[in-house]
Amino acid sequence: MKVLPFKIPKPSNTAIIFQIDTGAFYEQLHQHQELQISHILKGNGTLLIADTIHHFQEGDVFVIGGQQPHVFRSETTDALMHTLFFNPQSFGDSFLNLEEGKGVQDFYAFAKAGFKTTATQELIAMFGAIAQHEGVSRLAYFLLLIQLLTKSTYTPISSFVYPKNISEADGKKLHRIFEYSLQHFSTPIQLEDIAHIAAMSTNGFCKYFKKRTNKTYFQFLTELRIAQACQLLKEQPELSIAAIAELSGFQTLSHFNRKFKYHKKVSPSIYRVSFQ
Repeated sequence: MKVLPFKIPKPSNTAIIFQIDTGAFYEQLHQHQELQISHILKGNGTLLIADTIHHFQEGDVFVIGGQQPHVFRSETTDALMHTLFFNPQSFGDSFLNLEEGKGVQDFYAFAKAGFKTTATQELIAMFGAIAQHEGVSRLAYFLLLIQLLTKSTYTPISSFVYPKNISEADGKKLHRIFEYSLQHFSTPIQLEDIAHIAAMSTNGFCKYFKKRTNKTYFQFLTELRIAQACQLLKEQPELSIAAIAELSGFQTLSHFNRKFKYHKKVSPSIYRVSFQ
């Protein structure tokens, strides 16, 4: 299967695709034309999307815009995710010219950079109904779902929309870069190390990564380490701030405190207290 682009398998006469993912999910960086709406029912892990890193857990709902490169990496073997895929063009011009169809197109455009929200009882009920119904009933519940999502309290998950399709070669290269970063972020990573993984010169790598993610590699790496620190601060209250800094890949506590406050606008200790 090609890493990028990725084509969602679907019947030719179906506009909405419903999919159940279990275990490790699809752990390859990929993109597709369809907008993706994913509800995490069980498990936790990391979502990389475009230029950002996010932790996911039970109860999260992610809306990922069409063509946004992304990968879910589950940290548990019993994870469960329900996902909907749709592309407005699959509905046909006749439907899209209706008021209901306009809502579908508007939501597709509204969510092009993606966002995250929490599964309310109403959203959970809509996902359950979509899973249980077919045909026009599924369409009706789908329209209600995107209406609820538009009105929900949400957090944007990316600020960068990649302007074109990523080639298969680029996809494989970015996947190697992200995989190496996720596996080694807790240890020092030199520019020469990651450039070698990408099979590029250091200058060539810097330009390549910035063009495709809208940030430098070390900006990305710092955000990855901050995301790990946030998770440890929430889930490991017995660990000291210094220990969390070290486990997250920061060489000194002062550097960790400075970077954390820059990205999260509060100190690590205040961030931890807010979740206790």
